[in-house]
Amino acid sequence: MDAALPTPDAPETAGPPAHGEVRAVEDGLLWIRLSLPFRLNHVNGWAIDDGDGWTVVDTGVSDPRTRAAWEALLAGPLSGKPLHRVIATHFHPDHIGLAGWLVEKTGAVFVSSLTEWLFARALSADDGAWQAEACAGFYRRAGLTGDRLDAVLAHGGSYTRAVPTVPATVQRLRHGDRLTLGGASWRMIGSGGHTPEPVALFRHERPVLIAGDQVLERISPNVSVWPTEPDADPLADFLDGFAAFESLPADTLVLPSHGRPFTGLHARLAELRAHHEERLEEALALCATAVTAAKAADAMFPGPLDTHQTVFALGEAIAHLNHLRNRGAVERTTGSDGIDRYRRRADPRG
Repeated sequence: MDAALPTPDAPETAGPPAHGEVRAVEDGLLWIRLSLPFRLNHVNGWAIDDGDGWTVVDTGVSDPRTRAAWEALLAGPLSGKPLHRVIATHFHPDHIGLAGWLVEKTGAVFVSSLTEWLFARALSADDGAWQAEACAGFYRRAGLTGDRLDAVLAHGGSYTRAVPTVPATVQRLRHGDRLTLGGASWRMIGSGGHTPEPVALFRHERPVLIAGDQVLERISPNVSVWPTEPDADPLADFLDGFAAFESLPADTLVLPSHGRPFTGLHARLAELRAHHEERLEEALALCATAVTAAKAADAMFPGPLDTHQTVFALGEAIAHLNHLRNRGAVERTTGSDGIDRYRRRADPRG
């Protein structure tokens, strides 16, 4: 017999569920909250009732507490029906960490974009050796030195601990593809910036957007440059991706991966765009004299920051500096010490 499910209430105003518990967003659509072992202390998952089974979106990290939560979910509110699909919005550990375990345990089909799946497979299988040299070079060029550099380099290998396995096969989603979930058609919206090809899912009937980390209620999604692609411009991808979301209905209910469900999508996108324009102006001002990425990050994200936060702050500072380079507003030079420095062009038109 199916376990009793909670009665839906207004998701924008309702308090969040506790760790490992569920709250109904609407009939057949459940909000799951899972704790995380770092400062961003939770991730939201979603479960959709397909009639003869369940589809879940995002899994939390692989740790004993989260596995125990899923055991209880499968035996409780999701019991009585098999798990058909596990969808990962992107490759970050809090979204895909237990996907391999859940797929192996239940026989569910794994669904994501090809790029996110491949990133997860590569990082989860890596012993760290091939990345170590690239990471050391990247962070030295950014201007990290001494204990800060040592701490960041020691931080490597955390991905394999949080994502020990990734499903061996994937049902690929591309931008514009559709899935039938809960008797309704959901369209994938592919964008980028936070990760290369994240999955967002939109249902037009009674508009709902499962947004992943692309649009969050209160915080700005991290948009970073990483050692694997040091000259990338993820901020351009992030801002360009807004067009697909801006075309959605104004009354769309947004289900983000962190924070609470909310309405007001268009206003939130405008806030995020303004935030990054302010960050770009701040970064450009810092480039009035030659500045390293590490110094820029310290100014843009004043501490104290732990090592995890330092990595994200530095990555985001470089993302803004790279975007300014692509705009022709700043130039980058590498000194005899091997450190990159950024300086505003006298003529921003280059």
